[in-house]
Amino acid sequence: MRLMLLFNLILICGCKSEQGADKALSDSSNEAQIIYASGFSLATLPNGVKMLSVHSPWPDSDTGFVYALVPKHVDPKEIPAPVDAVIPVPVKKIILTSTTHIPALEVLGVEDRLVGFPETRYISSEKTRKRINEGLVTELGSNELLNTEVAIELEPDLIIGFGIDSQNKAYKALENTGIPVVYNGDWTEPTPLGKAEWIKFFAPFFELESEADSIFSAIETDYLNSKRLAKSAQERPTVLSGALYKDIWYLPAGESWAAGFMEDANAEYLWKETKGTGSLSLSLESVLDVGSEADYWISPSQFSSYGEMNGANEHYSRFNAFREKRVHTFALTRGSTGGLLYYELGPGRPDIVLRDLIHIFHPELLPGHEPYFFKPLE
Repeated sequence: MRLMLLFNLILICGCKSEQGADKALSDSSNEAQIIYASGFSLATLPNGVKMLSVHSPWPDSDTGFVYALVPKHVDPKEIPAPVDAVIPVPVKKIILTSTTHIPALEVLGVEDRLVGFPETRYISSEKTRKRINEGLVTELGSNELLNTEVAIELEPDLIIGFGIDSQNKAYKALENTGIPVVYNGDWTEPTPLGKAEWIKFFAPFFELESEADSIFSAIETDYLNSKRLAKSAQERPTVLSGALYKDIWYLPAGESWAAGFMEDANAEYLWKETKGTGSLSLSLESVLDVGSEADYWISPSQFSSYGEMNGANEHYSRFNAFREKRVHTFALTRGSTGGLLYYELGPGRPDIVLRDLIHIFHPELLPGHEPYFFKPLE
């Protein structure tokens, strides 16, 4: 019955009119303050309905989505414009599809709402791993091959999805049963604080906006204080990143999230002038030409020791940072099932990442810091 009701609501509101959505937002009485994130916005209508707009669901997207989050006391007929999905809030049962979503639920104190997840083995959080082990979070296959039958049986109020385009057949099948799918684009944000601010995207589904504001404000304050501390350093070391995969060296582009961390840690990333927010694909020779004398080497793929790196390619020893034992990795911080905690928690806690990097590049500024993500290669 619940799914049929949702299905009817989506039929009423599901074919979005951009003009109508724009009018609904212009009628809003309260626009949430989103400072760093560019991929979403949130407005509250006078009747209490939240209009959540996702502008960048995937890289280079030419489309966006508008979702209506409707409090239980509001008649859905009061929604003033067609939208992509209608979600009654607060949400009681949710399916997530990326490990980066897990910390948001935990920090908001609603991890118990999670009922399903694809490839649960990648989740590292102790809280959620405990719930998985207790059978409270159901395995759903993989994101592209989501087990729709099991997902439907869970009767979730909502699925938070992500994709490189809008062609996920599993999502479409679930939407056809009346289960709302909301696209999350936090991974497309180019700045550390922009990614972290997506805590404000999750909060309205649980009516916890004020809590999210406080959580993000603390992260922002810590991050900006650390950034100011880094600027006080007398030297600005040069930095190399990435590693070879087959014959291609992948490393962050100059406008990427990772490059932003190095800049804010007051280090000279040697490819900072390159364009793009993703990865560069370079030859070993070109990386050697630029980075052979770099002071530090950060994120050498998933290598965890110098012996492992040397065994994979003896040319790594041609880099000064390798010879001087100045290579630092996030591959040593793993969950109980082997998942890399950096990929799960790092986007939501850029303040921790930045302190790690400052400790590496300017150890005199944070002498008592205990590295959390980035640790010396073994």
